[in-house]
Amino acid sequence: MVEEAVKTRRRTRAVDVELARAAAYRTAFRRFLYRTDTAAANAGLTSQRYDLLLQIASAEALRVTDLCERLQLRQTAVTELVKRAEEAGLVGREPSSEDARSWVLRLTPEGERRLMRAFEALRDDRAALAEAFGEVDAHFRVATG
Repeated sequence: MVEEAVKTRRRTRAVDVELARAAAYRTAFRRFLYRTDTAAANAGLTSQRYDLLLQIASAEALRVTDLCERLQLRQTAVTELVKRAEEAGLVGREPSSEDARSWVLRLTPEGERRLMRAFEALRDDRAALAEAFGEVDAHFRVATG
């Protein structure tokens, strides 16, 4: 235990600076997630539905299997999320033009309206997060050469 404390005190100034920057980024990221949850709720969405709608809107055509990777969720969870969003009138399915055996997801006008309401409310927050990430990334690149 004492040995670990001694090792901790021997950190270099550069490591201390990197730790501070990483902590600042994590704080900015958590703030962004909190603000996203609030904006989503104000638009009548859960944070998971906001993520779902954002992913669907950002792609030409997405299948449930595509969403699993993008959302980092298991297929059963994504299938249930899509089902509930369909029942709420936020998304619809249509046959894939590339594979008649599969379906692609599209936003309904209501899904688009709610997504854009939350998305627009987060404009400044996205810019702040991008700036925080850019600062950490730039300093990391300098530190690692």
